[in-house]
Amino acid sequence: MIMILAQTFSCVGIDIPTVFADITNTIINLIKIAIPVLLVIFGMLDLGKAVMAQKEDEIKKGQQTFLKRVLAAVIVFFVVFIVQFVIGIVSGDEETTIWNCADKFINGSD
Repeated sequence: MIMILAQTFSCVGIDIPTVFADITNTIINLIKIAIPVLLVIFGMLDLGKAVMAQKEDEIKKGQQTFLKRVLAAVIVFFVVFIVQFVIGIVSGDEETTIWNCADKFINGSD
């Protein structure tokens, strides 16, 4: 455990263990993958329940719910992607900027 915390990087004059950046990056990757998949699965379940009920109103309501969940999944995926892309561009090559620190947390440490 001490060896893991011994590896650090400098972030605007503060030494931060790289394990924190790795954990944050892993959580962001899980959000980017799991949330859209779960939203689509739950939407499909809602639509399946509506079709099994065999009522026209329930089917239309299930379709609307499914489309809302798919839209939410797309928004979540692209918001995370856009944030990672912008931070990656803004961070540049300097090691002492706050943007470089954010890049290590969002896009992963080198």
